[in-house]
Amino acid sequence: MIVILKNEVDNLGLFGAEVKVADGYARNYLIPKGLAVPATPGNLKQFEAEKEAFMKKAALKIAKAEQVKTGLQGVTLNFARKAADDDRLFGSVTAHDIEEALKEKGFSVEKKDILLGEPIKHLGQSTVTVKVHSKVTADITVEVVKE
Repeated sequence: MIVILKNEVDNLGLFGAEVKVADGYARNYLIPKGLAVPATPGNLKQFEAEKEAFMKKAALKIAKAEQVKTGLQGVTLNFARKAADDDRLFGSVTAHDIEEALKEKGFSVEKKDILLGEPIKHLGQSTVTVKVHSKVTADITVEVVKE
């Protein structure tokens, strides 16, 4: 089935893209969630009419994401954890811990947007990437010290 994306869908495409997907994926996920519509001539005309307004909204979202990025760039999060004599942590610093610390500093970031490959299990500084928008990321510094 060929559908027109009404929103950006990870690993599928951007707004307005005509993509071919499995019928079940379109009927059971994309269309009910409002992420896509079937690619009919009527929907194509409607999409063309809405495209300019959506592009303006997208530009505003990216501008807001850039402002959040500038605020996040200088952020350093400090965590105190128990560690062994060889500076390995008994626990770890996870994306959830980083999310909570960012909320305390006034940033609204979801755990899934914190791109942390695996939990931090060592003392010292680490750089963590935060996805503010699909096209905007910011790097923050996470410092773990011995408790």
